[in-house]
Amino acid sequence: MNTQKYSEEELKIAPWLKSYGEVKFHLDYPDISMYRAVLNSAEKYPCQDALCFQEKNTDFRTLVRQIKQTAKAFSAIGIKEGDTVTVCMPNIPQTVMCLYAINSIGAVASMIHPLSAVGEIVFYLEEAKSKTIVTIDQFYSKICEVRQQTELDHIIVASVSDALSPVKKVAYKVIKERKFPKVNEDGTVVRWNRFYKNGDSVKKNTVVEKKGNDVAVILFSGGTTGTSKGIQLTNINFNSLALQTGVMCNKQVQGATMLAAMPMFHGFGLGVCVHTMMYWGGRSYLVPQVSVKGYSDLLKNAKPNFIAGVPTLYEGITRNKDMDGVDLSCLRGVFSGGDSLSVELKKKIDRFLQEHNSPVRVREGYGTTECVTACCLTPYNKEKEGSIGLPYPDTYFAICEPGTVNEVPYGTEGEICLRGPSVMTGYIGHEEENRNTLVRHQDGNIWLHTGDVGTMDEEGFVYFKQRIKRLIVVSGYNVYPSQLENIIDSVEEVRMSCCIGVPDTYKMHKVKAFVVLKAGIQPSEELKEKILDCCRKQIAKWAIPYEIEFRTELPKTLVGKIAYRVLEEEETKKINSQTV
Repeated sequence: MNTQKYSEEELKIAPWLKSYGEVKFHLDYPDISMYRAVLNSAEKYPCQDALCFQEKNTDFRTLVRQIKQTAKAFSAIGIKEGDTVTVCMPNIPQTVMCLYAINSIGAVASMIHPLSAVGEIVFYLEEAKSKTIVTIDQFYSKICEVRQQTELDHIIVASVSDALSPVKKVAYKVIKERKFPKVNEDGTVVRWNRFYKNGDSVKKNTVVEKKGNDVAVILFSGGTTGTSKGIQLTNINFNSLALQTGVMCNKQVQGATMLAAMPMFHGFGLGVCVHTMMYWGGRSYLVPQVSVKGYSDLLKNAKPNFIAGVPTLYEGITRNKDMDGVDLSCLRGVFSGGDSLSVELKKKIDRFLQEHNSPVRVREGYGTTECVTACCLTPYNKEKEGSIGLPYPDTYFAICEPGTVNEVPYGTEGEICLRGPSVMTGYIGHEEENRNTLVRHQDGNIWLHTGDVGTMDEEGFVYFKQRIKRLIVVSGYNVYPSQLENIIDSVEEVRMSCCIGVPDTYKMHKVKAFVVLKAGIQPSEELKEKILDCCRKQIAKWAIPYEIEFRTELPKTLVGKIAYRVLEEEETKKINSQTV
């Protein structure tokens, strides 16, 4: 029963409001920075734990003190309002400290994956115009290679052990850190502890009061063309997402624990698993490296209230015998995103949750990095098979004829378009794609054209169908075929290539490359290894093809483009024939 009052006109443009139940659709969004939102939580709940890492808790009062010290440390090396600092770290406390410290001084945090290849990191730095990077000692040697290809003024090297309790610190140093390359401090390179201590030299207040519309974070994604680009996201983008997520959840978030296993370079991990909890006064249990076994242990021991992950993770958990007999009655919310959740897998997860005493079912979400992450979620009170749910508060969805602003009838496939407070300001330096992606509709509003195909039914439930843009999602991580093809085509012996996503029961998709060699060049295992080695140097490991198939020709469209969909259909038929 809907407890809210909406006009007939509003129900006409937002039919989902009839199914919203107790959730408010219109919210008040504070015009403040991300840092100020955390400060507000610290003022309300100073003794409430904000972070947990390796069983070591940090309360909000302590976290804010650490953020302020980190901000002074950045100020001490010359970082100022408007600068961009690249954070290339896993989910550890220093990552959180850096994010909010950078935000507090009016700078911009560019969040990137620490497992990115050297060539990718160079691209991210140059795209964001960043000359400062924070990483951990495990990846120091890779950053040294990056330094040879692009100018860096500051390399700050943290260690996981810096955030551990004394006993665990000793064990980690003996078991792990002794294997890492030695960090040679010089005018550019500084260890985290020295960097942090240098903040003592700054006596002035470093806080720059930024507003909601100021850019706060850069995340990288593929856009509608499927090539990686920097997405500029504002304070209001993140704060609205946090507020919306907490309201849409319809459960108490303050004082609750979220397993933060999704990485902070990802909108899902940063926006939902961390900032939403910081905004509401909850606790993020930081997980720097995810394995099914490790995650299962956390479910048993940490007893979280909220978990969020990609379908691959849930698939692995349901198969894990270590979960036998584990009580999950602690759960208040289980959220799936980052990739499509099949109907069968959802049923499997729901059965698993029920068998383990969970009071909740999995709720599928949908979103893009262009609106931070989630903008649509299965409601708490109703679900429809195959649906990704209802739009977030103050977020409007429309299904349009691809390439136009014309809405199609209910039940008709079209491009998913949306508008709301979490939509980006735009891509860095890609004005044409900004014009094609952020489009003014007949209602006078700017709408985000997602490049995804979907439908909406008469009750406002949204259904994701497929992507218009070429994009392969492997275990929740985006792989851009055109980027990979450019790398393969750079190999001297290669004439052309095409990369596709092949269905996989665990990863959802894996990458396969089809390669045509130049005249006179014969296929060989040595050449295959040369191509793979070229890939390893320039792209992350999840994007590396699991298989390379040499062909004499590739199928073409009528206009002469490589018909990658034909290759996809061939592989799907091959898989289906093998399972019959």
